[in-house]
Amino acid sequence: MKKLLSLLVVLALGYAGLYVYYGVAVKQEAQAQLDDLGLSSISVDNVEYGLLAPISTSANITMTVAYRGAEAALDIAVQGHPVFSDEVSVEFDGLQAIRLGIGFGQGED
Repeated sequence: MKKLLSLLVVLALGYAGLYVYYGVAVKQEAQAQLDDLGLSSISVDNVEYGLLAPISTSANITMTVAYRGAEAALDIAVQGHPVFSDEVSVEFDGLQAIRLGIGFGQGED
């Protein structure tokens, strides 16, 4: 019984590592594609995806991107596996939300 429990713990730790690394890989791939398009001033801030995304070759994710004071939450479709595949496609699927930040600086008197 201890061997089974140990095996389950090792598998869970391995999957947790794959889950975290998947997010990093998707974020890097999306940022690289933005840079290739000449949009290097747009930064990818956050990537959210489902629990089973790291074990499938296609996934729908939500990505938060920022440009100066504006943020947008985008629905993205990932085709291919960013960890195990050389061919990965990150495609825009839709816009969830956009937030604009308006800052008022200190004016001189």
